This record gives sequence, structure tokens and C-alpha cells, in this order.
Amino acid sequence: MDTTLVARILVGLIALMHLYIVWLEMFAWTTRGPKVFKNLPPELFIPTRALAANQGLYNGFLAGGLIWTFFIQDAVWQTYVSIFFVGCVLVAGLFGTMTADRKIFFVQALPAFITLLLLSVH
Repeated sequence: MDTTLVARILVGLIALMHLYIVWLEMFAWTTRGPKVFKNLPPELFIPTRALAANQGLYNGFLAGGLIWTFFIQDAVWQTYVSIFFVGCVLVAGLFGTMTADRKIFFVQALPAFITLLLLSVH
């Protein structure tokens, strides 16, 4: 399979993951959040609803940028914009790994790193 196609598929999957995070943090923080973030005390979800929604908004910007890349006609420009937004996901994933939960590395940072490698070889 062509590395460009694999990279585009991974960009799409990362965008979908961030759309899920938007939904979780902005709209389902107090209902689904406690089931996803079992390491947090349940009584924290209601008072942190606004903080989670703010995080969700930023994840929405990442998802929007990644989705935008599918509408860019120029291949070089599409690659550069993809690298920027996937790089942002990688940085966020590494920061989350260091400050919140090591699982974030495997869910967010590692897929972004692999995607960046594929984007840089074509």
C-alpha cells in the first residue's frame, strides 16, 4: 500500500479520534467521562465541566485542521498542513503522557508520530 494513502488514512483516524474527544469533553463529560477517566474521583466531573469543555474546544480545532487537509488540492500544501496539525497532536499527546496518563502515549502520541514519519517520506 502507498505510504501517502496510509498517511491520509491515519490523518483521518486521528481526526475522528479528536472528534470523539470533542464530544466527550464538551458534551458527555459528566455522563461518559467518569467511565473513560476511571482514575479521577467521580465528584470532580461536575465542577470541572467547564475546564473539560475548554479542552474539548481545542481538540475541535485539531480535528478541524486535520479534516481541512482533505480539502486542500495542492499536494505539497496538503502535506505541510497535515504535518503541522499532526505535529500539534504529537506535542499534546507527549504533554498528556508526561502530565496526565501514560496511556495517552499509545492512544495519541504514537499514532501521530507514525503518521508524521509517513508524511515525511513521500
